[in-house]
Amino acid sequence: MHGNAWQWCWDWFDEEYYATSPKNDPNGPDSGDGRVLRGGSWFDWPLNSRSATRGGDFRFSQNLYAGFRVARTK
Repeated sequence: MHGNAWQWCWDWFDEEYYATSPKNDPNGPDSGDGRVLRGGSWFDWPLNSRSATRGGDFRFSQNLYAGFRVARTK
């Protein structure tokens, strides 16, 4: 699925967060204005089409290259 569409994540986005976060399983910031996008899209260079690629956008933005994956928990 990499490279199809950026995937919206539940995590808040903060460009500086990972510089000081825990190395293993960081939770992300507690709040913010934007959400994390992962995985790249058809609109990007191939280097961005990987799960480690992370970006952010305002949570109400709409575009042709971002979507989401539905997940269910019990």
